[in-house]
Amino acid sequence: MAADVLSLVFGALADPTRRAILIRLADGDATVAELAAPFDVSQPAISRHLKVLENAGLISRTRRATARLSHLEAEPLREVTTWLTRYQRFWDESHERLDELLAALQTNHEQGDDR
Repeated sequence: MAADVLSLVFGALADPTRRAILIRLADGDATVAELAAPFDVSQPAISRHLKVLENAGLISRTRRATARLSHLEAEPLREVTTWLTRYQRFWDESHERLDELLAALQTNHEQGDDR
């Protein structure tokens, strides 16, 4: 994934309203009015959020009759997850080293109590 696309996706995910919209779209396509319903913001504000999500490739928008539907495009999320995986390995290895250190300290402590 190109760094600029990665930045767009992370930028889009930085906003809690946009994250909530993505969660809603995971249940199926929705209109702007349906997406705006749970929020105390205007439909134009939701439309601006949708534009950010669309620019990041996280949603696509289509017309059905007079309604404009938003659809979740999850592939960029998979790519972000793949990018983040390398850091998961880092934290797993760090936790393993910490576990080893704590076990060694516990062993040393127990041996000191026996003397």
